[in-house]
Amino acid sequence: MGEVLNKAKVYLVGAGPGDPELLTIKARRLLEEADLIVFAGSLVPQEILSGLKGELVNSASLSLPEIISLLSKAAKEGKKVIRLHSGDPSLFGAIAEEMEELEKQGVACEVVPGVSSFLAAAAALGCELTVPEVSQTLIITRASGRTPVPEKESLKELSAHQATMVLFLSASLIDKVTKELIEGGYPPETPAACVYRVGWPEEKIIRAPLKELARAVKEADIRKQALIFVGQVLEPPSGKRSKLYDPAFTHGFRQPKE
Repeated sequence: MGEVLNKAKVYLVGAGPGDPELLTIKARRLLEEADLIVFAGSLVPQEILSGLKGELVNSASLSLPEIISLLSKAAKEGKKVIRLHSGDPSLFGAIAEEMEELEKQGVACEVVPGVSSFLAAAAALGCELTVPEVSQTLIITRASGRTPVPEKESLKELSAHQATMVLFLSASLIDKVTKELIEGGYPPETPAACVYRVGWPEEKIIRAPLKELARAVKEADIRKQALIFVGQVLEPPSGKRSKLYDPAFTHGFRQPKE
């Protein structure tokens, strides 16, 4: 029995932001080989799941113990098992608790990263999130709601840096978000955006100054599955360039040019 347990394994796979073409090659291969795929409900598009031979289980109505029971049982039976998360499983997912419980069951885990929705959204915005002399720091966070946030990581505290900020799971709290960001240090005119279901057919992009973002988001009837971006990188001043490709900059592969 111990030998079987040592071979039992579950793959925790990132499905990417929604566009089926942004699924990694490794994730696609594993999905095609899988016997059981327990996927994160409406957060994973049907296009990613279509044509697969494995059994599909929607986890939207399941609790953690029920999910673990499904995964563990199938893995111990020698099946190839995938727990399919949206985006990248390391961001605002549940892999830590899943790995902890599976380890108790004697089941090994392998995490397969995915393209995060914030990266896909930055691409949709045509935005570089780190611009020289504008912002070299990216803060990824969420507003405090039903799931609390440590006080030292409150939006007011983080806003003092005026760094580029991306907020997950916060669209339903847009009034609170914009109020706290401005009170914390962002000027009201700071460029901001909300990206809804990036990579999906129903994708929406809203741009507005921070002080007007809440109104624009509510007018677009966006309440969930959206990312909020704040920072001057959304409208950077012209002429800001990296040193790497500056003709006068020297590094190990290039001498300065006039």
